[in-house]
Amino acid sequence: MSHQVFDVDRVAEAYDAARPEYPPALYAALTELSGIRFEGAFAVDVGAGTGISTRGLLDRGVRVVAVDRAARMLAFLRSRTAGAALLADGNALPLRDGLADLVTYAQSWHWLDRTVSIAEAIRVVRPGGAVAGWWNTVDARKADWLAAFQVRLADLPGYTGPAQPGWSMPPIGAAMAAAGLQVSETWVYWTRRIRVEDFLTDLRSHSYVASMPEAAADELLDRERGEILRVFPDGEMIIPMRVYLAVGVKPLTHRAVPALTEPAGLQELKQLAVGLSEGA
Repeated sequence: MSHQVFDVDRVAEAYDAARPEYPPALYAALTELSGIRFEGAFAVDVGAGTGISTRGLLDRGVRVVAVDRAARMLAFLRSRTAGAALLADGNALPLRDGLADLVTYAQSWHWLDRTVSIAEAIRVVRPGGAVAGWWNTVDARKADWLAAFQVRLADLPGYTGPAQPGWSMPPIGAAMAAAGLQVSETWVYWTRRIRVEDFLTDLRSHSYVASMPEAAADELLDRERGEILRVFPDGEMIIPMRVYLAVGVKPLTHRAVPALTEPAGLQELKQLAVGLSEGA
C-alpha cells in the first residue's frame, strides 16, 4: 500500500483531527537517548504529515524543517504550524550534508526504503547528531475490549497491528545499526483519553481503512461504534498506549557504509538545498 493513500482531503482531515499526539515522556526519552539538547537544535522531521511531531518538537525549542510527500497532509501542517515545510521524499532529502542535529521519523519510516532512507538521514545529520524513529500504538495486552477490537480489524485487507501473526514494530533499529549508528531502543507507556467519535475518526485515518470505499468505511465505523459504546456507554474512552522509540547516534568519526546508487534526481534536489539552513 502506498503512502499516497493519505494524499486525499477526507483522509488528511481525519488524520489531522484525531490522530494522537505523543506524550511528554517520549520527548524526554528522545533527548536522553540522543544526547541532543532541544533548545536551539535543528531537526528534519521526515514524513511529518499534518504536523503532530513537528509541533511537539517546536514546542520544545527545536527549529524544524518538516518534510512530506503528500501535499494535502502538508497543507494541514502549513495552515497552523510554524517553520519550514517541504514537499519532498524522505528517500531523497533536498538538504545539505551535515545540516541537522536530528532527523526524525514519527509514524512514518515504514513508508520509505529501509536502506536508502537511513543513508539519506545519516548524510543530512552532523557527526554526533542522531536519527530517531517512533510509533504510537495501542497496548492491546492491557484491555480485553481493545484486544477484541484489534481481532475484528484483522479481517480487513491491509491491516497491520497487534492481532496480526508475527506483527512487530518496523525494524528501524536494525537498519540504523547496519548503517553504523549507535542504537538505543525503549518503550514509553501512556494513557489516551478520547471520545468515541474522535476514536472512530482516528480509525478512518489508518491506511487499511482509508483505502476502503467510503461507504464500506462508513459501515465499518457504524459497526464499531455499537461495539465500543457497549464498553464505554458514556462515550468517554480510556485507551492504554505505548510508543516504541529507536535512536541512532552518528559517531563523531562515522564511517559510511558502501556507497549506494542515489535515487533519480537526488543530485538535483541537493542543489536546491544551498542556503536552506540560513532560512531555517
